[in-house]
Amino acid sequence: MGKKTGFLEFDRKTPDKRAIAERLQNYNEFVAYFEPSDLNAQAARCMDCGVPFCHSGCPLGNVIPEFNDAVYKKEWKEAYEILISTNNFPEFTGRICPAPCESACVLGINQNPITIEEIERHIIEKAYDLGLVKPQVPHVRTGKKVAVIGSGPAGLAAAAQLNYAGHTVVVFERDDKPGGLLRYGIPDFKLEKNVIDRRVDVMQQEGVQFKLNANVGVNVSINDILRDFQAVVLAGGATVPRDLPVKGREGSKDVHFAMQFLKQQNKRNNALDPLAKADIESNIVKDNIWAKGRNVVVIGGGDTGSDCVGTSNRQGARSVTQFELMPVPPGQRNEYMPWPTYPMILKTTSSHEEGAERHWAVSTKEFVNDENGNLKALKIVDLEWKIVEGRPANFVEVPGSEREIPCELALLAMGFLHPQHKGMLDQLGIDLDERGNVRATEKEFKTNIPKIFSCGDMRRGQSLVVWAISEGRECARKVDEFLMGHSFLETKDVNLLVANEY
Repeated sequence: MGKKTGFLEFDRKTPDKRAIAERLQNYNEFVAYFEPSDLNAQAARCMDCGVPFCHSGCPLGNVIPEFNDAVYKKEWKEAYEILISTNNFPEFTGRICPAPCESACVLGINQNPITIEEIERHIIEKAYDLGLVKPQVPHVRTGKKVAVIGSGPAGLAAAAQLNYAGHTVVVFERDDKPGGLLRYGIPDFKLEKNVIDRRVDVMQQEGVQFKLNANVGVNVSINDILRDFQAVVLAGGATVPRDLPVKGREGSKDVHFAMQFLKQQNKRNNALDPLAKADIESNIVKDNIWAKGRNVVVIGGGDTGSDCVGTSNRQGARSVTQFELMPVPPGQRNEYMPWPTYPMILKTTSSHEEGAERHWAVSTKEFVNDENGNLKALKIVDLEWKIVEGRPANFVEVPGSEREIPCELALLAMGFLHPQHKGMLDQLGIDLDERGNVRATEKEFKTNIPKIFSCGDMRRGQSLVVWAISEGRECARKVDEFLMGHSFLETKDVNLLVANEY
C-alpha cells in the first residue's frame, strides 16, 4: 500500500453535511465531498491486511484495498476500473448502502473502520467528472433476446451484464420511469434521481432498451414475451407490504403504507403526477398524502421508517414519532455480535438527527378514528421482551401501560412480505417458496419454468440494494450460460474464476 502507516496517523473522518435547518427546506442531497487531502488521508488508512475481510463483507466482493490504494495514489482511472469490475452501480451503493464491508474491516477490531462507502462514492463521481464513464457497446451481438421484468437494482444489473455479453436486452418497467425502489422508494435527499437518469442514459447508449408503463401480465402479454425472447429474468422486487390489521385499520383514511407516502413525494420532486393512473387502478393509493401540520407516527424502526421521518419533517409535520416493536438495540458490539459479522446495533440516521421521537418495545393496538374515518389517535402499549442469547425471544404487554397518543397520519414501514402474485406470476404458474417469493435455485437462479430465471428481492425476499445488484450480476451469468453454453461474465465464485483461466 502507498501509506503503510496511514491507519496509525489518521483518524476516521466523514464528509460534512449541510446544516439541518437548511437541508429541511428542500429534498436535495446534503452530504458534501471530501477535500482532496482528506480523501487521500482516508484512503491511506487502509491497512494492507493479510486477509481483507472487507471482500467477504461486501455482497459484491468489491476489491476494496486495491481501489483504496489507487485513490491514495490519485490513480483515478485505475481506481474506477477496479471498482466497476465488481459493481455496476457504485453511484447507488456509494450513497445508500449500509456498508457491511466496513463492519468487516480489520481495522474496525480496535479502531473506527475505513470510510469505504464514501471512498466509493468519490471514485465514481470523479470518474464521471473526468469522462471515464463511457458506454461499453458490445462488439458482437449473439442474436439472443432477453426480457428483464423490473428495473430496480437487480433488474438493472442483470440487464447491464447480459448486454455486455452481447445479448439484446429489453427491460420492462410498469412505472413511468426506470429505477424501481431506487427511484420511488429512496428519498431524493439520499439519492437524487438525476443520478439514476445518468446511469440509465449510459445503459441505453450501450444498447439496453427500456419499455416503460409496461405492466407485464396487465397491459403487456406474458405470452408475447415468452414467444419473442429466448430467456426471461424476473426482477420485480418484493412489493407487497406488511400490514397492521388491528382495530380501526379498516376504513381509516389516514393510515398508509410507507411506499405510498415516499413514492408520491419522489414524484412531486421530479414533476410527475403523484396520483398516477396506474397507482389508482392498482388500488395503491387514492389521495395525496401530506404530513404538513399533522402529528405523524411511523410504525417500523428500519431504514424505510427513517426515510418517512425525513420526508415528514420536510413536509412540515407538527411532530414525528417512530415506533419499533423490538427492544432498543445495544450501542456497540457485544459477545453475540462478534467481528466481522454485521452488528445489529443502534443506528441513528441523518433523518433522526433532523427531529423525531423514537420509542422501542411499543405495540400499536388500535387506530382511533372519528365518525368520518379520520385518524385522531393511536392506542399503544409497552412491551417487555425476554432476551435469549442476546436476541429478543418473546414479549408480554406491560400491565397498565396502555394509552393513547395524538396521531393524524400513520405510516406503516414494517417491511415487505413477498412479490405481487396477482397478474404475471399467477399467469405464469411460477412455483413460490414458503414465504411467497419466487422459487428459484440458489446457484442457478432457475424457476420451475424453462428459460425463466429470477433474482433480487423477488427471489430472496426483502434485502439490501447491494444484494440486489449482486443477485442481478450472478443471475446474468447463469442466463448467459443457458443461452451460450458458457459465460465469460464476472462472478464472485472463486472456483469458476479459476476454471476460466484454463
